[in-house]
Amino acid sequence: MKSFFALAAMCLKLAAFTPQQPREDSGLPELHRIRTATLSPSYSCRSEEEFHKGYESTALFLSAYSRQRNSPELLFNGACKTWDYLQGHDLDVIADLGDVPIEELRPDQVFNGRRVHERANYSRFSSIADPVVGHTYAELINQGDIHGFLYFRITAYVPNQKLELKYVVEQYELFRTAEVSPGFDWTSTGRE
Repeated sequence: MKSFFALAAMCLKLAAFTPQQPREDSGLPELHRIRTATLSPSYSCRSEEEFHKGYESTALFLSAYSRQRNSPELLFNGACKTWDYLQGHDLDVIADLGDVPIEELRPDQVFNGRRVHERANYSRFSSIADPVVGHTYAELINQGDIHGFLYFRITAYVPNQKLELKYVVEQYELFRTAEVSPGFDWTSTGRE
């Protein structure tokens, strides 16, 4: 009987150190694998009928979970005959790293793609970025329970029509919220 309890205690200890497997239906992306995508047309340059169909191919969804939530990680946007831009969702931010080959970037280069300590080499993140062929971008994903980052490089671009890119997901995590400070509202301001 003592050996049974000892074995049970050992199994419980091992279970505590075993990483939790993601839920199968979350469809998390494979890390460090370069993939391609075509986003077309720009989201806001579509007919009213197309808007009723949702994002369709205007957005990049990295997981089945983000697709289920209808929260794309990257959106090709811009009204017809105006400038296009790239944007994330919620608090996602994007930085244009310039002409840096995506195949040479490591995760530790997200804040300085050239790894040279000069002010011009540090990433400047914004909620949107202009699409430039041959440029590589870093995107930090901060969508409530989805966090991570990816690099993407624009390989072809036709204004309002099509954006082709290569991308690599470097980190992607789902969080289950345990507790949240009450009162968040996008329109709230600070008060004394």
